[in-house]
Amino acid sequence: MGKKTRRQKQATVHALYPEDEVWHPLGAAAQKNRDQSYLKTIKPRSDNQKMLLEAMDAKNLVMAMGPAGTGKTYLAIAKAVEWLEKGKVGRIVLTRPAVEAGESLGFLPGEMEDKLAPYLRPLFDALADRMGNSSIKKMMKDGTIEIAPVGFMRGRTLNNAFVVIDEAQNCTYGQIKMLLTRLGWNSTMVVTGDPDQTDLLPGMSGLADISNRLEVMDDVEVVRLKDIDVVRHPLVASMLSVI
Repeated sequence: MGKKTRRQKQATVHALYPEDEVWHPLGAAAQKNRDQSYLKTIKPRSDNQKMLLEAMDAKNLVMAMGPAGTGKTYLAIAKAVEWLEKGKVGRIVLTRPAVEAGESLGFLPGEMEDKLAPYLRPLFDALADRMGNSSIKKMMKDGTIEIAPVGFMRGRTLNNAFVVIDEAQNCTYGQIKMLLTRLGWNSTMVVTGDPDQTDLLPGMSGLADISNRLEVMDDVEVVRLKDIDVVRHPLVASMLSVI
């Protein structure tokens, strides 16, 4: 490659931040740019994603089924943030099962909250992509936003809330039944998962069975996303279609 070509290529390279700003993952420059992401308007990338967004506006209970990368969790959390900002609900409750996949909770360092943090982190990441980190910390402190494992939901009634139950394929029939009965007044619940990708032993997951039973109800919407709805890297979409 000649010098002219290298110079031309160098001319197309730009810094992520101005030269007078020093980048740090937790620095002010990173925070300033990060906090702008939630201003983006969420638009469906496929007909099934559009159907999911419309279902969340129309139904109190929505089952979002489909493979990884189809936007189930992200769209559900984006809708939850939208409703909270518009005052349609007073809080957001996000939950997912803490299923061990090869490593035991007991071998992770720290107290119980520290042990559970890795399982709940994907929910926090999706939420952080829609809101500023400072807003999330404030709302989690005052209880407006709650992120908790499935086991913490027993015995509660979730009123005036947008509830997202993520990775439901790793819940047993009894656990999903318990979670569904947490739905309270002026609340919407979205259950997301992929019945073909459970980490439980064969026959233990209750997601497919419950979604089939609920699909006949007029007040419940079951949206089934497909491989064509995957919006991740093209290589990821290709791999998911064959593995």
